[in-house]
Amino acid sequence: MHQNRDLGITTIQSRNVHCSGMGLGIILLDETYPGFPGDVRNPSAYPYPIQYEVAQGLDIDKLVRGKDKDQYLDTILTAAFNLQKMGCRAIAAECGYFAYFQQEVRARLDIPVFMSSLLQVPWAQAIINPDKVVGILMATQKDLLDKHLLSVGVHPGSNYVVGGAMDDGKCPQFDNLWTQGLRPDIPQAEYGRAEADFLRAGTAFYAEHPNMGAMVLECTGFPPFARALQRAIHIPVFSWGTLMDYAHMVTVHRDYYGYV
Repeated sequence: MHQNRDLGITTIQSRNVHCSGMGLGIILLDETYPGFPGDVRNPSAYPYPIQYEVAQGLDIDKLVRGKDKDQYLDTILTAAFNLQKMGCRAIAAECGYFAYFQQEVRARLDIPVFMSSLLQVPWAQAIINPDKVVGILMATQKDLLDKHLLSVGVHPGSNYVVGGAMDDGKCPQFDNLWTQGLRPDIPQAEYGRAEADFLRAGTAFYAEHPNMGAMVLECTGFPPFARALQRAIHIPVFSWGTLMDYAHMVTVHRDYYGYV
């Protein structure tokens, strides 16, 4: 029933890029740690091509807590241009705090730019009852700036609430991977404990806001546990994974095969 190739492809020609058949280009932080399936650093769970490029010299601490983030724009743009030249259909980035650069990067590229899962907040706000709120579950709440929100089209003070899954040491398995000064020399995490930590943090955030109509997970390391959280809270859950699926779908729309 299913075709094994796109029969609309009859010729090929240069698009002034290095490769054909590319999917999403992901800008990575200059860090070394593993990722569970669903994490941005583990492409095995995604059914489309993913190409990586490291933003040289930009680590988690600089992106999330750095006081002068604008100095890293050039290295981010270099990574984005390399991915575009490779032939990627769209650009995304590893950490949700890359939202800070959404406007600057999209203004320079010729392909769509999805710098953060926070791009889904306005969409979530648009689909729920206006008397409800969208829960934005960040890695750390205090590091979310107004520019992060404004850059992705979120109006500060609108119907959203913010929580931090890793605040107050609630997710030590994540600290073992991502937090400078806390992670071991060989970053590592145990899946069951990480899921349990995340579920406690996510369900507590939901319980604090009984009028929550949807939740957006900021961190690109949260998708491995998104389904478990949704089973617990029974509301729409947006994540880096849902954003990437959407980004690929709109840039490489699938064909439909069936019968009538």
